[in-house]
Amino acid sequence: MILEAIRQLRAAGILGMNRRNADFIMPWNPRSSYPTVDDKVITKRLAEAHGIPTPQAHHIVNHHGDIAALEAALGDVREFVVKPARGTGGSGIILVVDKVREGFVKASGEVMSPGELRYHISGIIAGIHSLEAQEDRAIVEAMIHPDPVFAAVTYRGVPDLRVVVYRGVPAMAMVRLPTMASDGKSNLHRGAIGAGIAMGSGMTLPAVHRSAIVTTHPDTGNPVSGIAVPCWRDVLVMAAKACDMTGLGYLGADLVMDRERGPLLLELNARPGLAIQLANRVGLAGRLTEIDRAVGDMGDAPEDRVDWAMRAFATG
Repeated sequence: MILEAIRQLRAAGILGMNRRNADFIMPWNPRSSYPTVDDKVITKRLAEAHGIPTPQAHHIVNHHGDIAALEAALGDVREFVVKPARGTGGSGIILVVDKVREGFVKASGEVMSPGELRYHISGIIAGIHSLEAQEDRAIVEAMIHPDPVFAAVTYRGVPDLRVVVYRGVPAMAMVRLPTMASDGKSNLHRGAIGAGIAMGSGMTLPAVHRSAIVTTHPDTGNPVSGIAVPCWRDVLVMAAKACDMTGLGYLGADLVMDRERGPLLLELNARPGLAIQLANRVGLAGRLTEIDRAVGDMGDAPEDRVDWAMRAFATG
């Protein structure tokens, strides 16, 4: 039965972790380029140099001595995000939604004193939230005000868009929608849901939630499919450009839709997960093979590659 299940998965074009690592990550992602995606400060600066919009940085805390300058850097800013530059899985991120006399109001309503915020940032710098527990930096950046397009299928937090890009060509996409179980975070392993996106139209599909296919949001009860992602082609072009700037050939680009600025690049991932296949109910292996066959004929510009992908993968 196990062998038959494996054959069925292969026939469906499902890409497994071992093949992903051996055939795509190892050959196409040189270790020397990993810092461009593993460190969000480097990613942000690289994106700015390539004209790719990202959330505004209010302050970068490189060392413990930089913490003292935080309040001056914030000035009258009342809402912001604190996150580790090398964090993973949403660990260490704090959303501040207001500033009161006692300190800083978190999204949960809890108030952090200035001393508690400084202590949290010290922990980030010490590396307690970073990849491999290495010393880190803290980024203090502007709060995202999400486009209301996903408001009916989001619990509190900010939904984000994940685009898997191979050799500069967008191959598959989904929107990750926060739930009560995920505590308002858009991480699938924390309980968020991932709705596939039709590449040709930018319309959402039914979603995956803890390996099960769902048609409605578990908290709001609203249907997750049939939502048109704004600026869809722009989103794909940004993802393609982000891949080009890193020196990596296989990555996941995470973007958010801000109601004022439109699509913004949030971060990049050199080891994107594979649940996106369940969200789209189609395997990545076949799409990556198609890209290999056509990459030399689709044009060099990111826009050319995006237009090819929107045509090639329009119907799944």
